[in-house]
Amino acid sequence: MSLAVVFTRACIGIHAPLVTVEVHLTPGLPGFSIVGLAETAVKESRDRIRSALISNRFTLPARKIIVNLAPADLPKEGGRFDLPIAIAILLASKQIYAENIAHYELAGELGLTGEIRSIKGALPFAIQSKSAERLCILPQQNSYESSLAEHEIYLANHLTQVSNFFLGKCLLDKAQYQTPKFKPAIKTLHDIKGQAHAKKALIVAAAGGHHVLLSGPPGTGKTMLAERLNSLLPPPSQQELLQIASLKSVYSKCFSSKWQERPFRSPHHSASSPALVGGGNPPKPGEISLAHCGVLFLDELPEFQRGVLEALREPLESGEVTISRAKQQLTFPARFQLIAAMNPCPCGYLGDSEIPCRCTPNQISNYQRKISGPLLDRIDLHVGVLRLPFDTMLKEEAKPSLEKLYASIDQARKRQMERQALLNTHVSQKSLMDYCQLSQDLAIFYFEACEKLKLSMRVTVKLLKVARTIADLNEHDAVKREHLEQALSYRYQEITF
Repeated sequence: MSLAVVFTRACIGIHAPLVTVEVHLTPGLPGFSIVGLAETAVKESRDRIRSALISNRFTLPARKIIVNLAPADLPKEGGRFDLPIAIAILLASKQIYAENIAHYELAGELGLTGEIRSIKGALPFAIQSKSAERLCILPQQNSYESSLAEHEIYLANHLTQVSNFFLGKCLLDKAQYQTPKFKPAIKTLHDIKGQAHAKKALIVAAAGGHHVLLSGPPGTGKTMLAERLNSLLPPPSQQELLQIASLKSVYSKCFSSKWQERPFRSPHHSASSPALVGGGNPPKPGEISLAHCGVLFLDELPEFQRGVLEALREPLESGEVTISRAKQQLTFPARFQLIAAMNPCPCGYLGDSEIPCRCTPNQISNYQRKISGPLLDRIDLHVGVLRLPFDTMLKEEAKPSLEKLYASIDQARKRQMERQALLNTHVSQKSLMDYCQLSQDLAIFYFEACEKLKLSMRVTVKLLKVARTIADLNEHDAVKREHLEQALSYRYQEITF
């Protein structure tokens, strides 16, 4: 009787739980069975492993081979278990020896010739292997993303390299960590003429992490403004970088250098609810998770399906999304900043100063009803982007220094983190009262204005958070009347509708 144990990890969401590969060779009719809640791709590894071993002059034992992937109740999917199973078979049949195999965790998909191919989720694998204080052996193609864990990771591109490594006949390359290099933004606010009110709103949104809705006729610059929000955000922290990279790692095998930037996702309005929120079998992150720590831009907001937009309500509040299936439940982070753009009516020219609207009142009402009140309440800034005179494009306007603008946003964010360790948009209602204490006269003015505009209690609280951000941008410890007035000016959508 021969038994071998090799460690590896599964890929469940952005987590990589430990999986123990146990291979048992027993007398009897030759056979090869895999147990432990393995899905089809894992069970098909039998043929890949058989061909890989034979192609490299190893012997597939003519005995009954039982492979157990423990724990048995943890779903396993993909070809990532090929390499650890093959090494465990070679150890159990004494074709190779590795006394220190317990100090390693292996993963990789095998080709029929023994080539080791890339896997999804290499970065979460390396991060949790580092926490377990074990070394990693991963595919060479996953070197870039796995190096982000800053762990001792060995890279291999063939089965014989791994077998010779354990036999002491060769050395494996190690993944080299590369310091992220952040590129300066190409698209900036200087590209946009006029629209001073909307530009100020974007600066407030960037400073406090607030969600924005831009509304106005076609061709007024809504999309251009939305695409420049990302340039106002500071570079992500080291923790945010790992979260961004981990989501990209589990989403696709093609890992690019764009993880170094804050994500900007802009799904088409035909996107389904699983594509936007996440889903599938096994569940995968959706657009809101891929926009984690970045910006999610929804252009032509009313053209999205009503059910798709309603699915955004919980993630906007909680910063995460939980996908429940019959066999498992996964939670993906979704702390994104929403910026949406829309026309005020089907033809787009309601309220336009030059072109009259051709829509009937019923058409306008039906169009605007595509976006529910609860979703609108969760968007902090409602900004009108109106048509500007044509001569505005010909005039030279004063352009503030981008360096000073970025510095003011960074300083406002630092004030928030020092005061409450959170951005203003994430502060709870209870804590907000401690940071936004209003005098009696100022409180009366504010609540009378909210009552006149018929705003809900949620909107009233959100506007107070916006006023707190405006005060931070102006380096004021207390919220003043001018800050509240500016915050109230960002409810254009409420006044128009």
